[in-house]
Amino acid sequence: MDVGTWLSGLGLGQYEAVFRENEIDADVLTELTDQHLKDLGIALGHRLKLLRAIRQLAGDAAVKASEQPKPQDAADRRQLTVMFCDLVDSTALTAQLDPEDMGDLLRAFQHAVAAAVTRFDGHVAKWTGDGASVYFGYPRAHEDDAERATRASIALIEAVARLRRERSVDLEVRIGISTGLVVVGELIGEGEALERGVVGDTPNLASRLQALAEPDTVVVSESTRRLLGRTFELKALGPLELKGFKAPVPAWVIVGERDNVSRFEASRSEAMTPFVGREQEVALLVNRWRRAVKGEGQVALLSGEAGIGKSRILAALRERIGDERYLTFRYQCSPHHVNDALFCQRRAGRFAAGQIGDDDLPRGSRKRRDRALSGVVAGDPDRRAVSGARNGAKRTKGADHCRDDRAGSRICENRAAADAG
Repeated sequence: MDVGTWLSGLGLGQYEAVFRENEIDADVLTELTDQHLKDLGIALGHRLKLLRAIRQLAGDAAVKASEQPKPQDAADRRQLTVMFCDLVDSTALTAQLDPEDMGDLLRAFQHAVAAAVTRFDGHVAKWTGDGASVYFGYPRAHEDDAERATRASIALIEAVARLRRERSVDLEVRIGISTGLVVVGELIGEGEALERGVVGDTPNLASRLQALAEPDTVVVSESTRRLLGRTFELKALGPLELKGFKAPVPAWVIVGERDNVSRFEASRSEAMTPFVGREQEVALLVNRWRRAVKGEGQVALLSGEAGIGKSRILAALRERIGDERYLTFRYQCSPHHVNDALFCQRRAGRFAAGQIGDDDLPRGSRKRRDRALSGVVAGDPDRRAVSGARNGAKRTKGADHCRDDRAGSRICENRAAADAG
């Protein structure tokens, strides 16, 4: 805006030279006060006219700024993981319970949903009484949104189980998850009907999967399964005929989380590409391994920036020594368990309990397994733990029986335990 033109429009063009002499332009015009105008030698009546015009100018600028769409209000094309959850047979519960008791139960359920979703940084897009639609990947995106949605679902099932015990009611939930490209649009509706519009078949698929899920189970789409990699054990439901979808849709049920699988291995559902480079680092680790085999204890520390290839080097090392005897203890932190004390030790303990299980020990020998496990849980896999692993592993013949239902890394470690004796 030109100040001279603006002054002329007010019939005060005679002050243009004064404004220009004092370098008053459109950027500072709205900051002028009565004292400023008085110092410029402008008469009282003209000062009042100018101040009124300046207030109007500032108001128009504020209105225009408020009308500009905010970045989060604009339509946005992105990958989104959608989770639908719904209470099972809530109609029967409504008929059994007093309306106030039912309302209290629904509030407790919504609180459980909100707590599980918030823990994994999701967003509850809409409440539907006894259900909810949840977004992972909007408004904040993460590289592991599919995993976050699955973990939130498992946490919700556990929370609903606690509610069932506390309130002595038949309370169950079913959950469907799907991932895909959508367009997240502007806010639509008003009041409690306000929600973020999403265009795409991902929400529809998640809703259909939720409808066919068994009580207290999580059903995921094929796209979500690929993103989960080997983080979870899944059971295929096969191609399903779903309303609104012309072709059969593959679906999977979450069975549980895999134990003792590194995040690097879990994030890869397909075979890794051939290893190129880093021969010096791998050779150094192999050399230290050879010394350890000969009885010289070795400790190797592999450190570096995130993404530089540390986990890939360790995978290459395991490939090099895959046919030899070794026992692996893996302790790794997780961004999803920052508030879980001793998470690393407890997770390693669960793996040891599965690897050195009751079926691998003769009757009356479970104390040996417990002694081995106590060493692992205490965070000190010392001679007792290794000795216990060996005693149990000697009776585990041919770990290849796990090959059909375990990931490659798990087979390797089971075989290592079996050969430890």
